[in-house]
Amino acid sequence: MGLFDDFSKFLETQLEEFLRNNPHLELMVLEEKLREQEEETLKLMSDLKHQEKQLQDDILGLAREIQLWHARIDKAKAAGRVDLAEPAQAHEAVLLRQGNQKWGQMEMMKQRIQQTQDLQRQIEARRKEVQQQVTQAQTTRTSSQTGPSWEAIGSSSNPSNSADLEQQFRRWEAEQDLEQLKRNLGR
Repeated sequence: MGLFDDFSKFLETQLEEFLRNNPHLELMVLEEKLREQEEETLKLMSDLKHQEKQLQDDILGLAREIQLWHARIDKAKAAGRVDLAEPAQAHEAVLLRQGNQKWGQMEMMKQRIQQTQDLQRQIEARRKEVQQQVTQAQTTRTSSQTGPSWEAIGSSSNPSNSADLEQQFRRWEAEQDLEQLKRNLGR
């Protein structure tokens, strides 16, 4: 098992080095991860809305049952049947508690739906940013393969260092954003 682990670690290291040397590919990987997270978030949203609908149906069912028992209590009291009215009131109280619990669950579900919608919008915005970075990286890569332009040569006293620094910051910022999204999804 140790040989397999060593080989796996070697391949992982090689992949990381390859991605570092090809930042546009690293951005494409990040974009794909964000796309997957967006799909997962949309699926979660669908599941949450289904659960919310189920809770609403449960609440409506309980409300109908409470109305039925309330009418029975009134009938029993009008007929002087305290022996039926008191247990019916106890049953109605149980149904009211259940309804309150379901209502609380539905309110929490609405909050989760809102949080998931917010997260989905953040992921979508971040994915669009990364798409722009991919396009920029591909454009930069294409222009660097054809040779430097005179504007690029004269624009900075040390263009390679500032470009490297810019690239490092973008990579770090993208990693930070991805980690934040992962933490948000873990909630």
